[in-house]
Amino acid sequence: MIGHRHRAGTHRVRRPGGPPGGPPGGWPSGRPGDAGQATVEMALAVPFLVLLFALIVQVALVAKDQVLVVHAAREAARAAAVDPSARSVTAAAKAASPLRPDRLDVQLITEGRDRARVSVTYAAPTDLPLVGRLVGDVIVRATATMRIER
Repeated sequence: MIGHRHRAGTHRVRRPGGPPGGPPGGWPSGRPGDAGQATVEMALAVPFLVLLFALIVQVALVAKDQVLVVHAAREAARAAAVDPSARSVTAAAKAASPLRPDRLDVQLITEGRDRARVSVTYAAPTDLPLVGRLVGDVIVRATATMRIER
């Protein structure tokens, strides 16, 4: 059956050396009908890989927001050490990072007479397609304490 034509204009050539579906040397793709299997498997796997990549990117964005919130809390605590008013502390936290001010909450807590503690809370948006609908906004918090300078 070498060079046997199945339909007009098309033919499958079997390599010599084995029965169809047998050891190497049979059909070029292993078995007849397996030619598109890799394409179908890739078509099924690609959406999951894209979603996994989007989740990894979203986790990295939330981690970046966490670092920025820690920085904002430290800057607010430094401002509280010099001027322990709520207005100056909030302004320092909002100016310290590129976080969206409408999602940033700053609280000044005075501990005794010599320490000021600042707590910063931020609702990190999950704006990536698909991921935002699956996860929703993530709340990140940071607290910093500084000695009040007198």
